[in-house]
This record gives sequence, structure tokens and C-alpha cells, in this order.
Amino acid sequence: MAMGSLSDSEDDFNPEINTTPLVDVMLVLLIIFIITIPVMNHSVNIDLPRASSQPELNKPENINLSIDAQGQMYWNKELVGLEQLHERIAEAAKKNPQPELHLRAERTTQYEKVAQVMAAAQSGGLGKIGFVTDPKGN
Repeated sequence: MAMGSLSDSEDDFNPEINTTPLVDVMLVLLIIFIITIPVMNHSVNIDLPRASSQPELNKPENINLSIDAQGQMYWNKELVGLEQLHERIAEAAKKNPQPELHLRAERTTQYEKVAQVMAAAQSGGLGKIGFVTDPKGN
């Protein structure tokens, strides 16, 4: 008589699952995790620098530069030519903190005029240029 079989014949298939290899693998993994977890918990003490942030009391002024459909430029609502624009940009770039140039152009303005203003701002040393748009299209 055979032990553990459901039928009398010894050639029949044994439907029981052998869980011994599974238990062996799980025990090995458990031992590996028990060994490696304390190694992973070691921390390195780093002496980080302390930073103090102070609010910027001096707000830079904004320069509003408008370009109309005919290509005329207005520096804070004052009509300027291209030569005057270069001079004013160079003068504004020397200020500390440096002002931000807010560029507003009409929808029908030629892109060449906008590109000239951006090139003048870059060559003059202004680092911050903002584009002002009207989402309603007025």
C-alpha cells in the first residue's frame, strides 16, 4: 500500500502540489532580507548649510514697450525711434536691479519690428523680456 496516494494504482497522477521548494525559496529570501535591511538603514550625516532668505525690498521697475501696427515704438507711452531705443536699453541695463522689458505689439505688427526690439534688448544687456498679450484679441 502506497502512502499519500488517492487510488490503488501506483501509475496514477498525483494531484497534490509539492510546496517544499516554495517554502525553501521563501526562507532563503527571508534570511536575505533580514541580513540586508540593517545595512540599508545606515545613514550618512551631512552638515547642510543654513540659508536665510530675505524678501527683496527693491522691486525692479518694468519698462512697457509698445509697438503699433505701423511699427512705431513707445517707451512707457513716449514715442521713441530705433536709435533712442538702443540708448534707453543700454541705460536701463546698467540699473540695479535690472528692469524687465514688457513688450506689447499689435496683432498686425510686422515680426521684423518685434525681432529688432528683441535683438536691441539682447545686445543692450537686458536679460528679462516679457511678452504682453491680449487673449481677447482687442
